[in-house]
Formats: sequence, C-alpha cells, structure tokens
Amino acid sequence: MSVAEPRRIVLFRHAKADWPPVPDHERPLAERGRTDAAVAGRKLADAGIAFDLALCSTSVRTRETWKLAVHELPHRPKTVYEERIYEASPGELIALLNETPDDAQNVLLVGHNPGIQGLADILSGTSEGDARERMSRRGYPAAAFAIVSFTGSWKSLEPGAGTLADYWAPTE
Repeated sequence: MSVAEPRRIVLFRHAKADWPPVPDHERPLAERGRTDAAVAGRKLADAGIAFDLALCSTSVRTRETWKLAVHELPHRPKTVYEERIYEASPGELIALLNETPDDAQNVLLVGHNPGIQGLADILSGTSEGDARERMSRRGYPAAAFAIVSFTGSWKSLEPGAGTLADYWAPTE
C-alpha cells in the first residue's frame, strides 16, 4: 500500500471491569462490560473498517473485551497481545505504533485510560463534524473508541498528525 493512502487507528478502551480482590492486571470484565464489548464490536463492524492488525494489552479485561468485540467483525485481523500497552503513556503508545509495518493500513489498539484518551487527544490535530465535541463532553468511558485517520508511514505518526474522524461511547 502507498503511504499516501489514509491510514486509520481505532483507539478502543476496554469495557467496564469488575473489582474482585485480584491484582489490577488480572481484573475481569463486569457483566455490563461483557454486554458493552459486544455492542462496541457491532459499532466497529458498522464503521466498515477492515482491520489489518489489532494490538491488545495483555490484561484480562482488555483480552476479554477484544474477544467479545472481534466476534462481531466481518473478519478477524491478526492480533498481537502487547504488554507494553498496559499502563502506557500516550508517548509510549505512539512509539509502539511507530513500529507498525507499513503494509498495515488500519490498526485497532485495545488499551487503558488515561493512555488511550490522551493518545486520541494528542494525535488529533483536526476533527470531523462533532467528534471532538462528543469526545470532550463524554470523556472516554469504558468500551468507548475513537477513529483517527492520518496520511504517511507509521514511523511518521506524531502528535497532531491525525484527524479525529469519529468517536463512539456506549452512552451515545
């Protein structure tokens, strides 16, 4: 694919987690989270994006979110479970995305706040329609996702390089 063609990154926050007495990394989804993850998967399918790659945190709640959401997609992308996503800052997430091979056009990243929301804010130099206003008003609740588009190679991805093309949250 040409680096002149638009690329898309979907920044997907894990669904609502439960609070059992386990380490944070091992927290599973709550019942509402399981429902919201499947709904988010259907909304991702409705967006019509053919994902080439999914990068997912290794935490239990992100893996469960992805497992429920991916079943709603028309095709399953290659999935890489990446421990660097857990507790990552926006800068660390950009560095991870910079490693993406240029033959991947559309990437989905399943992670955690505050990193996911911060990354959506930092990457989005511009916004389409009311996407930024909706994201600002709603925040970035569990199971929300933002779609950011940009042109160029993955190595060139940097703050302000993208356009916030869409935003969805279960509360929309």
